[in-house]
Amino acid sequence: MIDMRVHQPETIDEALDLLSELGDDATVISGGTAMVLMLKTGLIAPEAMVSLGRLSGLSGIVEDDGLLKLGALMTLRSGEMSPLVREVLPVLSDTLSKVANVRVRNVATIGGNLAEADYASDPPATLLALRSSVVARSNRGERVIPLTDFFVDFYETALEPDELITEVRVPKLNSTSGAAYIKYVTRSSEDRPCVGVAAVVDLGEDNVCRSLRVVVGAVAATPQEVEAAENLAVGKDLDDELIGEIAQAYSESIDPIDDLRGSKWYRRKVIGVFVKRTIQEAIAVRSAT
Repeated sequence: MIDMRVHQPETIDEALDLLSELGDDATVISGGTAMVLMLKTGLIAPEAMVSLGRLSGLSGIVEDDGLLKLGALMTLRSGEMSPLVREVLPVLSDTLSKVANVRVRNVATIGGNLAEADYASDPPATLLALRSSVVARSNRGERVIPLTDFFVDFYETALEPDELITEVRVPKLNSTSGAAYIKYVTRSSEDRPCVGVAAVVDLGEDNVCRSLRVVVGAVAATPQEVEAAENLAVGKDLDDELIGEIAQAYSESIDPIDDLRGSKWYRRKVIGVFVKRTIQEAIAVRSAT
């Protein structure tokens, strides 16, 4: 039986006061789709739980100054179905639609998804490839943490114990860019990915690559990006041969994990295949716009 204190603050300030007071003894819960499972299985046993269910004003979706700003309590389903998200960043809407099933997406929140830092989750790869950041608040102030610095290890982030994610900021793509996310599962269609790959490519009118970002999720403690492989594309015609070289570099550079969804050997093979497919899809999306 789990014995803990459950706090339900009515405002952000109340929540921050609680986190400041409780420190490491408290765990934050929003949608709870993952947290409840971890509680039931005994993976975590916090002395106190701070529920964000009664907070308001943290679920909006707005476009502002070149950014799509997502409230931390925005459900994944709301982001998936939002006309604004679909218009401005269809790759994000597509990624969110691939998470688990509708029941989960109706409850899970974007802030909770990132704060959990689950290695086998879909959104982190896409949000990292898009160079997103999170806004973290505490009684000490507010700071913006780029996702490039956010994920630290399995289920560990750069958040301090007294900090709360209040917003996710996602830069809009320019008209010469295309983006795609492809999820590969080895079990049911609702399963978490064996490998998930996000790619963002910016091409000039002559098809010369200005920049390429590829992030591979579900294969290691944190989303994986191989800068040396991305740089192979810059200033060159991104044809199938070059894409194959980049995919091979990713396959050789990442040291995958073993789990129920795939062995290290299998994942290494799949990484190469899906990095290539995702870059090709990002180029196709760009060409269609």
